[in-house]
Amino acid sequence: MTDQVSFALLVLRVVTGLMIMAHGYNHIFRGGKIQGTGGWFASMGMKPGMLHAWLASGTELSCGVLLLLGFLTPLAAGGVLGVMLVAWMTAHRTNGFFIFKPGQGWEYVAYISFVCVAIGTAGAGRWSVDHHAKIFHGWDGLVTTLIVGVGGAAALLAVFWRPEKAPAN
Repeated sequence: MTDQVSFALLVLRVVTGLMIMAHGYNHIFRGGKIQGTGGWFASMGMKPGMLHAWLASGTELSCGVLLLLGFLTPLAAGGVLGVMLVAWMTAHRTNGFFIFKPGQGWEYVAYISFVCVAIGTAGAGRWSVDHHAKIFHGWDGLVTTLIVGVGGAAALLAVFWRPEKAPAN
């Protein structure tokens, strides 16, 4: 792996890790704090809302740190992918593409989802804990990212997502 590719992966990991950590921090400590986040999650059908507020926020904080370090990178990328896929399904999918549309469209969560697939597939690069520990090289990173992200999101939605039914006309 060239220095340029390792540098590009470092930038992508650090920016994504910091951004997703800020998102988790915001869910817990800003705005309506964790109680508001829990109420918001419950209003979208994620029951119990507080459990999912803590799960999503904890995943964002912990996976953000792992991405920064380049440690267990496909697991971290899969964790963020899973959170984004749940957000895509529960909060954004019916609002159109653009984030500035009413209700916030799905462009942001889609972009972060695909960035995580790319990071999980490429690996963390030379300047990472994974590289020095000689773990997660090759296609196993993609498979791990997809199993954790898509599998985790599908399982969580199947067990816990109970959106309100639209009233019949």
